[in-house]
Amino acid sequence: MLSFQNLVSGAPKTEAQLKKEAKKREKLEKFQQKKEMEAKKSSQPPAEVQISLPDSYSPQYVEAAWYSWWEKQGFFKPENISEENPKGVFMMCIPPPNVTGSLHLGHALTNAIQDTLTRWHRMRGETTLWNPGCDHAGIATQVVVEKKLMRERGLSRHDLGRDSFIQEIWKWKNEKGDRIYHQLRKLGSSLDWDRACFTMDDKLSYAVQEAFIRLHEEGVIYRSKRLVNWSCTLNSAISDIEVDKKELTGRTLLPVPGYKEKVEFGVLVSFAYKVVDSDEEVVVATTRIETMLGDTAVAVHPADPRYQHLKGKMVLHPFSDSKMPIVFDDFVDMSFGTGAVKITPAHDHNDYEVGVRHNLPFINILDESGLLINVPPPFLGMKRFEARKAVLQALKDRGQFKETKDNPMVVPVCSRSKDIVEPLLKPQWYVSCTDMGKQAADAVREGRLKIIPDHHLKTWFNWMDNIRDWCISRQLWWGHRIPAYFVTVDDPSDIDGHYWVSGRSEEEARAKAAKRFNVSTDKITLKQDEDVLDTWFSSGIFPFSIFGWPNEVRTKDLNVFYPGTLLETGHDILFFWVARMVMMGLKLTGKLPFKEVYLHAVVRDAHGRKMSKSLGNVIDPLDVISGISLEGLHAQLMESNLDPLEAEKAKQGQKSDYPSGIPECGTDALRFALCAYTSQGRDINLDVNRILGYRFFCNKLWNAVKFTMKTLGDNFVPSLSGEESVSDRWILSRLSAAVSLCDAAFKAYDFPTITTSIYNFWLYELCDVYLESVKPVFSKAEDDSVSQQQAGVCRQTLYTCLEVGLRLLSPLMPFVTEELYQRLPRRQPESDPPSICITSYPEREEVSVETGMTTIRSLRADYNLVKARADCKTTRYPTTKHCTPSYALLLF
Repeated sequence: MLSFQNLVSGAPKTEAQLKKEAKKREKLEKFQQKKEMEAKKSSQPPAEVQISLPDSYSPQYVEAAWYSWWEKQGFFKPENISEENPKGVFMMCIPPPNVTGSLHLGHALTNAIQDTLTRWHRMRGETTLWNPGCDHAGIATQVVVEKKLMRERGLSRHDLGRDSFIQEIWKWKNEKGDRIYHQLRKLGSSLDWDRACFTMDDKLSYAVQEAFIRLHEEGVIYRSKRLVNWSCTLNSAISDIEVDKKELTGRTLLPVPGYKEKVEFGVLVSFAYKVVDSDEEVVVATTRIETMLGDTAVAVHPADPRYQHLKGKMVLHPFSDSKMPIVFDDFVDMSFGTGAVKITPAHDHNDYEVGVRHNLPFINILDESGLLINVPPPFLGMKRFEARKAVLQALKDRGQFKETKDNPMVVPVCSRSKDIVEPLLKPQWYVSCTDMGKQAADAVREGRLKIIPDHHLKTWFNWMDNIRDWCISRQLWWGHRIPAYFVTVDDPSDIDGHYWVSGRSEEEARAKAAKRFNVSTDKITLKQDEDVLDTWFSSGIFPFSIFGWPNEVRTKDLNVFYPGTLLETGHDILFFWVARMVMMGLKLTGKLPFKEVYLHAVVRDAHGRKMSKSLGNVIDPLDVISGISLEGLHAQLMESNLDPLEAEKAKQGQKSDYPSGIPECGTDALRFALCAYTSQGRDINLDVNRILGYRFFCNKLWNAVKFTMKTLGDNFVPSLSGEESVSDRWILSRLSAAVSLCDAAFKAYDFPTITTSIYNFWLYELCDVYLESVKPVFSKAEDDSVSQQQAGVCRQTLYTCLEVGLRLLSPLMPFVTEELYQRLPRRQPESDPPSICITSYPEREEVSVETGMTTIRSLRADYNLVKARADCKTTRYPTTKHCTPSYALLLF
């Protein structure tokens, strides 16, 4: 991999330099593979710990083999689940990443926090399980494989047919789908991989089918024709989370799939409807002029004095000559525009409600591909945005056009297809959420479910108290096909047999239908719904489907690990995933799926901008771990699907933010930095330079242990001592304080306090003060027996500080702490655990300090130990609680 020294110059590299770097990368990869193979074969720690520590810290050296050894030894598996653990159980399931996914810094943040918590609970002796899993990602996966088919074979999914296309997806999944698991291992995630599951596995698919059937039979799931978010490119309904809100300040031309020219948005078009049997006209305005072809009314506010005389009047549609009522409705804003609003019930969510209240016709003017239907010529069959221009021109020709002006607005864009999302009236399956939403809200109000930090409570209650029913059907081929069948009854008595029935098999569904209509099964004709379920449906039952629900009797795991302890995720999916897990858990199991929800912040770049491929500021955490040149970052852009203008803009962004590329920081530094940033707020502005500072912190740990190992000598035996000097008692008291702070902060999910406490102890108190204070003691250790005794006490104190300090740090920096811990002698070699990751986490032990701060100040002055604190005030991060890693540059 590229070193920091190779990156700092920023100069273009020659072909010879690039070949040299490639050769170096190949050599390091072979070294890593060799260490991993050795670790897998052996039950002992990797052989390198038997040799002396290298002169300086290298992330690649440290992180090459430990994970394979941990996994081989089964350290990540919960033990003795058949026996009750008096220390308790900690269970957390991973937010299942998309099978199409690749890690970004948001994933890295999630996994740094979750693994830190998991390792902490494991070291506390609890029965600990962090369950991995992967989501089938219906739309995303289908789009990826469709593009691959078209690119490689020139075929669409329709050319293959449903069954063959699904086989292609499974083939792709088996070849590519484990990539994100490899990346999670690189981050040190201590997941029980033997329990890894996929939402399309048989076990989970059975649970999804069972959940649908139970809820359908109870009437909680029903079918209805309503407005949905529709992607004309995907030919499917999509969820709200798959709709990006693109904010426009005014007239803007946007690219739309299927159109050669960009389409105009951000303009407000005003035109007039003529009042029937009158010379008057009513002026309305719209940002989607083509939808006026589906208008069925004009609405005004009941209190608007300008329109009172028009009660009972009609306006004339200019292209269909149909008469439309003027309705009076409170939803109209009298102060906006003319105070009159066109109503298109079949293509606008607000208009839909008005249409229902006033019993208006619903005219659908778009088919699933975005072509105009149910409209008069010449508009019939036009593409929707071509009709936009045609309707505008036709209004001008008739003299009913008034004006066009800029209008700030939000345009809904499909995150998968980049198409403009259309509200479309379609029959779909829905989950009735009113009762379940109330139960979810009550669980939080009554304290049975805790949401941390509590400023998210307002959002929770707003959603739960005003929840709408959930559209769960998607017009895709990849996913859980809905186990519902449309029933037709063949009977001379002319029974109305238009009916939907659900079943675990077609035979079961047929029997249900026959019983419902009191006919024999041979009179029943069934057709299974072509649609699949929303991916969030299977994710909603994830906390219990992974343990074999609904087979409670046959699975011990379900009894031990459900309900779980904690759900940790980003606050942006509080409703889409967290709320649905709570609702589905309560409804289907009668239990909350977890006791606490901890919501972390959103990662932004150093300038506070949202991570975006078009800006070139999306960072792959593996590039932070291993380092990458500016040329490498540019090459990644070229492999993406950005259009040339966006790619060039992104390259300039990369050049500005990473002129010398990204230096190699290592996994431990990245994890520590992400946890240090995780204040209980909404946004994290991540500066890669700060991560680099924590790599230097790792080097400081390395040097401290090297010094200690040299000082302890080969024959050192750890023991307890009661003859500590002032400096010994002081550093032990600081260690005790750090342990206490970390314990309280872990319980409060206060990660900055954990990182600050550990950082301050190691850097300022142990390295800057104590190590400097004891160097004179060691230098004259052989002078006399008293000096020898003092040195011996110092060695015991120093060993205690390192041994406890490494255990304190282990959940956050698992690799470097394991490497260093393995070099230390053990207090009880025969019985101590073989790895730091299953050693007990430190608990506070009171240390008596009989001297005051005067003595400590004197100690610091005697050894001229005041410079660090003074320099700390000049760092670039004045708001942090500790001296930031940028200061670490001064320490070497």
